[in-house]
Amino acid sequence: MEFAAFADRAATIEAESADTAITECVTDLLADAGDDLATLARFVQGRVFPAHESTTLDIGPRLCYEAIARAAGRNVSADDVEARLAERGEIGDVAASYDFGGQRGLAAFGGGGADALTVAEVARELTDLAAVAGDGSQETKVDVLFGLFNRCDPDEARYLARLVLSEMRIGVGDGTVRDAVAAAFDVPVDVVERALQVSNDYGYVAEVARDEGETGLDAIDLEVGRPVQAMLAQAGTVTGALEDWDDVAVEWKYDGARVQVHYDGEAARLFSRNMEDVTDPLPEVVATVEDALDVPAILDGEVVAVADDGAPLPFQEVLRRFRRKHDVAATREDVTVRLHLFDCLHVDGEDLLDASLRERHDRLAALFDDGVVSDLWLSTDADEIGEVEADALEAGHEGIMLKDPDAAYTPGKRGKNWRKRKPDVETLDCVVTGAEWGEGRRANVLGTFELSVRTDDGYAQVGNVATGITDAELDDLTARLEPHVTAEDGRSVAIAPEIVFEVGYEEIQTSTTYDSGYALRFPRFLAVREDKTPADADSLSRVERLAENA
Repeated sequence: MEFAAFADRAATIEAESADTAITECVTDLLADAGDDLATLARFVQGRVFPAHESTTLDIGPRLCYEAIARAAGRNVSADDVEARLAERGEIGDVAASYDFGGQRGLAAFGGGGADALTVAEVARELTDLAAVAGDGSQETKVDVLFGLFNRCDPDEARYLARLVLSEMRIGVGDGTVRDAVAAAFDVPVDVVERALQVSNDYGYVAEVARDEGETGLDAIDLEVGRPVQAMLAQAGTVTGALEDWDDVAVEWKYDGARVQVHYDGEAARLFSRNMEDVTDPLPEVVATVEDALDVPAILDGEVVAVADDGAPLPFQEVLRRFRRKHDVAATREDVTVRLHLFDCLHVDGEDLLDASLRERHDRLAALFDDGVVSDLWLSTDADEIGEVEADALEAGHEGIMLKDPDAAYTPGKRGKNWRKRKPDVETLDCVVTGAEWGEGRRANVLGTFELSVRTDDGYAQVGNVATGITDAELDDLTARLEPHVTAEDGRSVAIAPEIVFEVGYEEIQTSTTYDSGYALRFPRFLAVREDKTPADADSLSRVERLAENA
């Protein structure tokens, strides 16, 4: 398929407002995709690579601006592109506003000339771009992008720019593609759902659905080394859990970083909640797994930083290990970590997603000696559960998890079968979409941060946070956010949605101040959620539910 045809389909999808109409458009796109099916199933969501891969383009907004500027002509600079972005508010509109035709005679990159750009070419060029590393890599990436933009008409440029920055913004989410695959290739939605859960690859599932139908989808299993999305919890109460379930499984809730452990029979690999490979920064965790296991397994757990006396340390400490790519040994001396495993997805060739939590925990406990597997209590008594919670808090942990002991493991789902009970402040995971420079002694750091939540087509603001942040944290946050600044107006800056804050608040109020219609009362910065992407942040629909149930 020509990339122009994809851009035309994307524009049609973007113009639709009804979910059913959007799904029908995506269904038609997938049905007509031919050899580009796997690629288009990802592109339509703004993805270049399968969701389970940790490969990224590593293209920041500034590099994209430079490529657009170079394709636009000698008299256009990256600053000009940024200024136009401040006016138009969206990178796709900015890219579409330039006439790249005058540069097509410069056939130095990307095949040159006015030959039609194809979806396969775009995928191939972006895949090659992702592999570029080392000295001069940034300039090489700009060159590759210039070559692609140089061959684009306005509509192609619009969706190429969004794809490069993972901001497709046409209203297509995971559920849309799931339903479209089912409709395009006449297979049950629940069968597609299960195949996606175990493979975490929309392109692969689409191809299997088309080529092998329901039988092929049923044959897709978990694969050691291919991470899947973690099962998620929602906030809950002991009373609610006891009302809903015959008995309640209770675990301590750790203030650590989620890890998915994959052991193939010889070596272990570790993946973060974002499915990034974090094997190298955590050698002692790898050793713990490899020393204990003698059969392939996929396990779910948490890595917690601990003090010399074994007491848990704050979440930020374990992230120092996760972020470390070099000199791991030195950081290991500064930050000791401990592995706590609490679930078993696969063991010795058998998938356990459909097994009950009781069975999965028993299988997990059989693999390890004491000290690695998290304790699981079964109770029907609120006072007894309260005692477990008190013990968890006294040990320095966050609280407790309440789980349905008969429930299956559902990757990527934030259902009612897992509930987190924390006695402290309510929290939201918000995307940072803007900030303001401080004043006085803080004039050189960002001091107030704009908080937004996900909507169907972007983000909506729910407040600003400036409290709960130390001077050292302000320095760190400024260093993290500055590369993502897309525009600046006086003290205010716009920031590309890349960083997620965990924010505490007292309550959620209706408000006309912010475009979400809601405002957080007394928001307080708690942490940067290094383990979450903007796609994992809380949604406006959740904010609405929290406000309604307050």
